[in-house]
Amino acid sequence: MKKLSVIDLIALILLIIGGLNWGLAIFNINLVPLIFRVDILIKIVYALVGISAIYIAIAIGKLGKK
Repeated sequence: MKKLSVIDLIALILLIIGGLNWGLAIFNINLVPLIFRVDILIKIVYALVGISAIYIAIAIGKLGKK
């Protein structure tokens, strides 16, 4: 099994945060604004979660081709 790089680990953590946020949405709880109270930080976190999803999707796609 391949050892995760720092970028892989950060992307995975951000995806977990995004998944938890979506899971809590059924209870009308938005986790990101509760943690980060500043609008620009909230937007940055959402952007990083989206970029992480794209990064992991590409990485998984490359694993399937090997």
